Amino acid sequence: MSDLAPLLQSFFTDKLDRHLNASVHTKAAYADTFRLLLLYAQDATGVAPSGLTLADLNADLVGGFLQHLETVRGNSAATRNARRAALRSFFTYASYRAPDSIATISQVLAIPAKRTKTTLVSFLTVPEAEALIGAPDTDTWLGRRDRLLLHLGIQTGLRVSKLVSLRISDIQIGLRSQLECVGKGRKQRVIPLQKNTTTLLTAWFRELPAAPDTPLFPSHVGTPLTRVAVGKLVARHAATAAGRCPSIAAKNVTPHTLRHTCAMSFLHAGIDTASIALWLGHANIQTTQIYLHADLELKRRTLDRLPTIDEQPPARYQASDALLAFLKNQ
Repeated sequence: MSDLAPLLQSFFTDKLDRHLNASVHTKAAYADTFRLLLLYAQDATGVAPSGLTLADLNADLVGGFLQHLETVRGNSAATRNARRAALRSFFTYASYRAPDSIATISQVLAIPAKRTKTTLVSFLTVPEAEALIGAPDTDTWLGRRDRLLLHLGIQTGLRVSKLVSLRISDIQIGLRSQLECVGKGRKQRVIPLQKNTTTLLTAWFRELPAAPDTPLFPSHVGTPLTRVAVGKLVARHAATAAGRCPSIAAKNVTPHTLRHTCAMSFLHAGIDTASIALWLGHANIQTTQIYLHADLELKRRTLDRLPTIDEQPPARYQASDALLAFLKNQ
């Protein structure tokens, strides 16, 4: 009997479910990693996934799998490292339950992460953000939904997974309107809403069923939008907005761009990074430093504060009489 199958099963049910209480997204990402690994192992060894053993998943096979992700599947180095992290979690768990395979496990755990290039975050300027929000056709129900989604994404900075999971009951309209959700890491978040956002939401509520569990952004059949659907609608409206604001065409506008745009709008308004981290729900303030690196205007203002250096040719050194007399006597 294969020793791999029961180990994998207990990894998901025991470690991820019982001990870590991992989120649905985490478990889905881990399951996808092992699905790809087992398919690759089947092609490499000729053994069906049900017959694979832990010894079959040695360092050579796992290393070949990670290389396969980049060269064949076209994944980035960051995606490769994310898959590697999932595998490391499993092999660390297996090291305590299969001590007879510790040599194989140690070699797999020794596979290093691949260095990645850090790129500047992409965000929209104020004219670009206004053009994007104004792109949907508000004469249609779908257009009004999309405009609110784009507007709320930029105002709140929520991740797309949280935007699509919002329900009517998560919004409180009143003297101090606010939005409540559970953010990354199961952190309870409360986000105040601007008056123009409240106005859009109030009008949108009149077009939705009154049930509290109604999705805030439903599809045409009433189910919540998926992240893929949001990605497609953002790209479609960005293409439309490029006709009004051509600079958008040079940017890769994704749902996460809305979050970056929110952060940069705070930074340009003079808000400190600690407050921005609190607004975005960052667990570590260092994560927010990426926006300082991306803010070209901040760098320009810093440069303007520096004194101008006169472009004069360097003066020729002239030795003093005392130094010349000393050198002469040596």
